[in-house]
Amino acid sequence: MKSPITWPSPAKLNLFLHINGRRPDNYHELQSLFQILDYGDELQFDVVPDGDVELKTPIEGVDNNDNLIVKAARLLKQETQTSLGCEITLTKKLPMGGGIGGGSSNAATTLLALNYLWDTKLNISQLAELGLSLGADVPIFVRGHTAFAEGVGEKITAVSLEEKHYLVVVPPSHVSTAAIFQSPNLPRSTPKIQWDEYNFDTTRNDCEELVCELYPNIAKTLQWLLEYAPSRLTGTGACIFAVFKHEKDALFALEKLPDGLNGFVCKGVNQSPVHRLLSELS
Repeated sequence: MKSPITWPSPAKLNLFLHINGRRPDNYHELQSLFQILDYGDELQFDVVPDGDVELKTPIEGVDNNDNLIVKAARLLKQETQTSLGCEITLTKKLPMGGGIGGGSSNAATTLLALNYLWDTKLNISQLAELGLSLGADVPIFVRGHTAFAEGVGEKITAVSLEEKHYLVVVPPSHVSTAAIFQSPNLPRSTPKIQWDEYNFDTTRNDCEELVCELYPNIAKTLQWLLEYAPSRLTGTGACIFAVFKHEKDALFALEKLPDGLNGFVCKGVNQSPVHRLLSELS
């Protein structure tokens, strides 16, 4: 058996989110830019021979059987018919429901790590296809590269960006993604852009105005953050991020964070920390 390894489960930001239309099946056509971060949760996997999957660090309010970590492990086990199991330990740093991909990233790291530890030999495309059944964002994390996404999120093009620093602020709110996408007030007709047309200043998050109307504390936090740097909602929120060229400026803003808010400073990376680890292991 291989020794336990600490596996990163990185966060992401939606640097922009345009909603281009609504399909007959009620899914939304969208365009977004997923920026992988060098900050996130951590997972450890102890391989066991008896075939059971156990999460030893349950999340309060989430049944283990509903946790995407357990679902991902069991899905890979079923797909590959391996006789092995694992005991999983999660160190949770990312907020739930913040729009920074915590659960999706956990699922992706689980697929990548156990594919290695169980030696199940699926390729990245096969793992990404499994991940899609767990959530639309999981394939982004499985493929492990900052990416331009289209369609319902399934059309993914790996891209490279200048690696900037971000202050991510976590307001004390939980935003329902389903409620935002079901709202009649959500914009749904933003024209599509080509990747080479992307510019942060000429794009936006189409969910931001609606979320700010429904959650005044998020609107207040965004206005505060805009005093320091260009800032935006990520996904459907509640997290907000500001873009900095220099880490010291992001750390300065973090020190000024108003009472009642949490946040962290991180760096955008083009390759996921999970894939860097896999490269080192191989």
